[in-house]
Amino acid sequence: MAQYGPLAQDTIGGIVERAGEKACLPFRVHAHMLRHGTGYYLANRGTDTRTIQSYLGHKNIQHTVVTLNLHLPSFRGFGMINVENPC
Repeated sequence: MAQYGPLAQDTIGGIVERAGEKACLPFRVHAHMLRHGTGYYLANRGTDTRTIQSYLGHKNIQHTVVTLNLHLPSFRGFGMINVENPC
């Protein structure tokens, strides 16, 4: 069995972008959106900010607070995409 190293950042970015295109999303998808989308998801489910801080790897709690405050509005409606007929 072949041994593979970690995926390169560009490889992950390409995979995420192609997945967004295949899903016919009305916006371009970036790998970093997954990180912030997960933070938003956790916050929306009542996860405490310190846990989200740890998950996102922020050293300063203010980075987490700012990230969640700035990105909450941009993720509203994200789950409103019509999955029955995305194209």
